[in-house]
Amino acid sequence: MWCLRANKTVSQTKNEFILKIKVEPRSSRAGVVGLYGDALKVKLTSPPVEGKANKELIEVLAKEFNVAKKDIEIIAGQSSKNKTVKLTGVQDIAYLKKQGQI
Repeated sequence: MWCLRANKTVSQTKNEFILKIKVEPRSSRAGVVGLYGDALKVKLTSPPVEGKANKELIEVLAKEFNVAKKDIEIIAGQSSKNKTVKLTGVQDIAYLKKQGQI
């Protein structure tokens, strides 16, 4: 179980969350690992080629946060391991608290 630091890793406005993400492509398993500094570390099996890792990142986050893939947008770091991602549709921080993620 991992826990976000609400003041550094995540920020919230209305029904949107902005997350800092540290991606590790070409891993043996895909999934959210936990915190890495002030970012959320996510391992991906895809290589960072032709947007494959970004596509898998969106799929992993959609499953983890129980939102549709269309509600996740990489807003910074398209070609970097350090990304900023916006999640729309997570009703509020109470959902994450309920899941034990904050």
